Amino acid sequence: MERTGPTVRFSGLLAAATAAVLAAGALVATAPAAGAADVDLARNGGFESGLDGWSCTAASGAVVSTPVHGGTKALKATPAGSDNAKCSQSVTVKPNSSYTLSAWVQGSYVYLGASGTGTTDVSTWTQSSGAWKQLTTTFRTGPSTTSVSVYTHGWYGTPAHYVDDLTLVGPGGDPVVIPAVPAGLKTTAITSSSVALSWNAVSGASGYTVYRGGTKVATATGPSATVTGLTPSTAYSFQVSATNAAGESAKSAAVTATTTAGGGGGDTKLPARALVGYLHSSFANGSGYTRMADVPDSWDVINLAFGEPTSVASGDIRFALCPVAECPNVESEAEFKAAIKAKQAAGKKVLISIGGQNGQVQLASTAARDAFVTSVSKIIDTYGLDGLDIDFEGHSLSLNTGDTDFRSPTSPVIVNLISAVKSLKAKYGSDFVLTMAPETFFVQLGYQFYGSGPWGGQDPRAGAYLPVIHALRDDLTLLHVQDYNSGPIMGLDNQYHTMGGADFHIAMTDMLLAGFPVAGDTTKVFPGLRPDQVAIGLPASTQAGNGHTTPAEVNKALNCLIKKTDCGSYQTRGTWSDLRGLMTWSINWDRFNNWEFSRNFDAYFGN
Repeated sequence: MERTGPTVRFSGLLAAATAAVLAAGALVATAPAAGAADVDLARNGGFESGLDGWSCTAASGAVVSTPVHGGTKALKATPAGSDNAKCSQSVTVKPNSSYTLSAWVQGSYVYLGASGTGTTDVSTWTQSSGAWKQLTTTFRTGPSTTSVSVYTHGWYGTPAHYVDDLTLVGPGGDPVVIPAVPAGLKTTAITSSSVALSWNAVSGASGYTVYRGGTKVATATGPSATVTGLTPSTAYSFQVSATNAAGESAKSAAVTATTTAGGGGGDTKLPARALVGYLHSSFANGSGYTRMADVPDSWDVINLAFGEPTSVASGDIRFALCPVAECPNVESEAEFKAAIKAKQAAGKKVLISIGGQNGQVQLASTAARDAFVTSVSKIIDTYGLDGLDIDFEGHSLSLNTGDTDFRSPTSPVIVNLISAVKSLKAKYGSDFVLTMAPETFFVQLGYQFYGSGPWGGQDPRAGAYLPVIHALRDDLTLLHVQDYNSGPIMGLDNQYHTMGGADFHIAMTDMLLAGFPVAGDTTKVFPGLRPDQVAIGLPASTQAGNGHTTPAEVNKALNCLIKKTDCGSYQTRGTWSDLRGLMTWSINWDRFNNWEFSRNFDAYFGN
């Protein structure tokens, strides 16, 4: 959240995370001669049929008529921002077989590779190619591999590159048959609102379908999934089937699980559809100061921005109203407190939000943790507030090297924050409202990258909110990730999504509700949250932040997530009819924009 104008903050993580590829893929393999039974398995490798058979990230791929290597068409792919312009396709192959992958490329830093081989994935690249150059690499499939992904991509910040006449030569794959019934279904984690499941992988399966009481509730690409939106202290029965291009297997033997008792996170008496907004109470910016008494009744949760630390590592949080010199129309403290009580009497919740763009908070010591609890309690008691919003940004949260499992974090800034919030929850009881407003970098990016990574070199902040959200999920009232000031983020469809339209909010929210494997590790699945714990975070106007979304696109996103209509190309993993609502930065900017954001919310939900 920003005190001033919009600032795009998206780390060079993606480039750092793949830096090792430059070294690992530097050698060009020599291709052996193809066997007599070998065929070219790549579909539309000359791009004569456009992008048929190919999937390209963002809007990076297009077919052009010049330059070409052969035929009349070639692929033109343009990296942009954190998108490396990757185009890929899945190819059916035989297990335990050798394949040669080749393509003609033109441009700087062009890559060719294959993943999912079941043995060692391969890639090769050229640093600079002013003329057409052939890249070639070979691989052998594993004993149970029946499909691989072949791909090309460029490098971040480089100009467009071209690809043509791509071939994958080797023995053709066997006809696809319906996979066997999955075995070994078991529960791996149970909360008050979710059940995590795993089962044995099935040879030849491209995906799995999870059933609850005979009704389809989730799909997965690997042998694990998390079913969310469950009721506390309730018994459920689950089964799973395996799927591929030929069809679906019979359902597995059932496993039963009973959810735990609720932790109080939902017992906050919020309306079924809630509108959350930040109120610039301690500072002014271009939107102007808005008095608490002037906040319209549309707003159900009002987050006071911001409580900030006396120093980054102190944990000592302070809050004060905007100085008169900065905000000439600021109310007195007595008027402010009286207005808060009036809002609460009308059923509204008023929270202190800690952090923001300028308020870096690092609870690296137990002393800082204890100071945080004491100082935040003082603010809550002084103003009679309903709870706490955690808006840690920048370098507040990061994961130490070796801290690789979100389920059992070891980094002090993470562990101490969790402990501090639990202490506050215990002090104030079940009515304590807890919300969080992380950026996509700290949450959804965890689908690809987590911390510094298995080899180091990644941004240690990647996914760093995940252990906090997970540890506090039963105390969490609302999570409203900031779907703005973000670079492209990969969704559960393994495509990159860009802020500013309905698609971004659909994909980012679906990840929170369906859950996802962290850093692609199917043994470490972040369980989805309940829909009533999630709101979509958006800027209220074009001045409030990058990624402003028009009311029409906001409504499309709500239609897709709540009703499963207007979804466009992205299909959600469920119908999230209990989605709680929307959050915006900020109430002040919405007022500046003639209340467009809140008026649209009221109109959509019939308030």
